[in-house]
Formats: sequence, structure tokens, C-alpha cells
Amino acid sequence: MNALDLNVVRCFVAAAHAGTMTAAAKDLNLPTSTVSRSVTRLEKHLKVLLVRRSSKGVLLTDSGKEYLQSCKRALRALKEGSELLESQRSNPSGVLKIACPITMARDVLSPLLKEFLLRYPQLRVEVEPYASGWDQEPGEDIDIFFKLRAPRDTGRRVRAFPGTARGLFASHSYLATAGTPAVPEDLVKHSCIGAGIWTLTRGKRVETPDVLFRVVASDPGMHLKLVLDGVGIAILPLWMAMQAEVRNALVPVLPQWRPQPISVCAIFSAPSRLTPKVQALLDFLAEYMGTHRDPRLHAGKPDVLFTDPSRMSAAGP
Repeated sequence: MNALDLNVVRCFVAAAHAGTMTAAAKDLNLPTSTVSRSVTRLEKHLKVLLVRRSSKGVLLTDSGKEYLQSCKRALRALKEGSELLESQRSNPSGVLKIACPITMARDVLSPLLKEFLLRYPQLRVEVEPYASGWDQEPGEDIDIFFKLRAPRDTGRRVRAFPGTARGLFASHSYLATAGTPAVPEDLVKHSCIGAGIWTLTRGKRVETPDVLFRVVASDPGMHLKLVLDGVGIAILPLWMAMQAEVRNALVPVLPQWRPQPISVCAIFSAPSRLTPKVQALLDFLAEYMGTHRDPRLHAGKPDVLFTDPSRMSAAGP
């Protein structure tokens, strides 16, 4: 035994307390032979006799008595450490640093933070919003980094969350003036608002019209405002387009064609996967995002407006 096995130490302590290998085995729910071999292995590792075996049971040697006290102190410390960690898991403390797209900070975190902080009163939160179109990487001081694209860095842990289904929309006034596109290729002739490549799907068909944006922007909130102002056509999250105050002012464009949904994932370093404060936020958000409790859900059903992360491939904004 090159390294000290904690299980053999527990067997020794159990045998010392129970007085016999058989009684210790019963306490540990192990075969008697396993307990006996464990004590022998421990003695060989320490190169000292700890117990004297007899037909009546085991008797501790002087060395065994001294070592038993050390073992009990060590096991007590381990137990206290476990209890401390359990306490931290149920009531994490400290500062939780989060980086996320501005839209997530505004539409998801902001409405939910009060409930989160009430649930975990010992936590403080620092939120660092960034433009969703900016493909930055998390800093070393960030605990959780929310991203719209799955990372290539396999050294980090990733947890996927439900994404948002989207559609093409325009205002009545814009379509009355510019006409309504009949096929994805018609978008090339229209005033479009957005960023990146528009990938539209209809069943197994995929189209990527070569759109020249009249306004380049990555914030869906800005897209919505410009669409309502009659500037042009934009891709909007369905939950945003279905809000009571705007849904009658918006007209679906090419409703049979669906833009790629936006996927959301949380990135955190591998050692942080068991950090209580990180786990607390991830589990908390999982109770809300993509469910009937999602703060973005103003109308419609979650399974229509949000995506199942297990079936999602990462998509850009």
C-alpha cells in the first residue's frame, strides 16, 4: 500500500471500538475477512503492530492505542469538514461574478436576482454585461460566463440551458410600402436589421440569403424598436414578439421559415463545478429558464418559445 487508504483506517477504528473483527464487520456492513485484511494492510503500511488477535477478539497494543486517538481526531476533522461543505452548499457565501450578454442581464437575470438573493442571503453578485455579438472569452476572475456559442475550450465545463426560438418580423407600415417577401431570396431586396449570417430552415431545406443589413446591431431590444418604427425586417425572439404591447403591431415574415434558435450555455472552469455558489446559480436558473416560470414568458407555451438544450446545436445571434 503506497498511499494510506482511508477505508483501512476506518476498519481499524471500527475493530478497536467493537472489540472483534466480526462485530466491526457488522457495523461497517462488510465481510469479516475484509476488515481483518484491512487492519493487516494498515499494520504493514505503518510497520507496527496495532492489535493482538485472540479467540476473544482484538486487544490494542500501546502503539495501537496511540494511533487510535490520532485516527479519531483525523476522522472527526474530516466529518467536520464535510459538514462545513454541506453547510456552504445549502447556504453559499461570498461574491459570485457573472459575465453574460446584455440581453440576458436585462431579460433574465434582472427579474430573477431578487429571488436568488433572498434564497441565498450570504451571497453578493457582480454582473458584467457584454454585447452578445462580441465573442469574448471569460476572464480568470469570472465564476460563470454565459455565452451564445458553445466553446471549443475542452478544459472548461459547460452547462446548456434552453435557448430561444425566433422568427422574422416587420411592421404593417413597412410591408405596405416595401412589399412582403415570398421566399428567403427576396430578403436581399429588403431593408434588414441584425448581424451575422441569417440561416433559415423549412423542414430539411436550409437557406442563407446574402442579406446586406441596413442597420447592424446585435441587441434584440434594438431590433424590436427599429421594426416597430418601420425601418425594416428583423429576426426577433418569439417571446419578445408575443408581448401584449407589441404583438398586434408586428407581422410575421416568411412564417414557414425558421431562423436558427439562440442557444445559451454557462461556462465555468473545471475546478468550479462543485463550488457551492456556482452550483447554486446554475440550479436556480434551471428552475426558471425555458419553463412556465421564465420571466420572458408573457404569452404562449414554453415548448414553443424555448428550445430543448439536449437537442440544440449552438447558434450565433
